[in-house]
Amino acid sequence: MNGFDIITAFAIILCARLGIRLFTQYKKMKQEDHEAPSEDKKPPQS
Repeated sequence: MNGFDIITAFAIILCARLGIRLFTQYKKMKQEDHEAPSEDKKPPQS
């Protein structure tokens, strides 16, 4: 493997890790979104 191959492999690994992190955060936010509207409909307490 020459230098370019190593850099390319490193970039692919970093992009895959970023994609997985973004996807898991998206799923977590989407799941919280489904739970949040029931709380938003409560009348404000003074």
